[in-house]
Amino acid sequence: MKLHIITVGKPKLAYAQAGWSEYIGRLEHSFTLRVTHLADKYANDDAKITATAGSAFVVVLEITGKQLSSPQLADFLRAHELEGREVAFIIGGPDGLPDEVRSSANMQLSFSALTFPHDLAMVMLLEALYRAASINAGTPYHK
Repeated sequence: MKLHIITVGKPKLAYAQAGWSEYIGRLEHSFTLRVTHLADKYANDDAKITATAGSAFVVVLEITGKQLSSPQLADFLRAHELEGREVAFIIGGPDGLPDEVRSSANMQLSFSALTFPHDLAMVMLLEALYRAASINAGTPYHK
């Protein structure tokens, strides 16, 4: 399955950089993975962000989006793997994503009604994807 992780900005704090590196390494065993870190100057550039996702099925992280359990995220990934279409997960900058990007996405995903720091949200996405991949592979990580 092809995943494209798109972020506005890169993880800046040491814990986030370490978490990012760890989970990217793990995800590369389960997915054909592309990562695009857009410069902070593109945080409000809806055209640039949308163009980066191309023709992928676009999932944006949004606090008001749909919340999925880990098994539900695993089901989502499994269903999209069968379609053969790349899935792009987009994380905006510290102030979120432009309205146009959120409204044009195929899906809005939320981790919680809580607000998380930008760096932490990046690591949480990767861990959630790894956990879902582990569920689909039947490995014990999820437990």
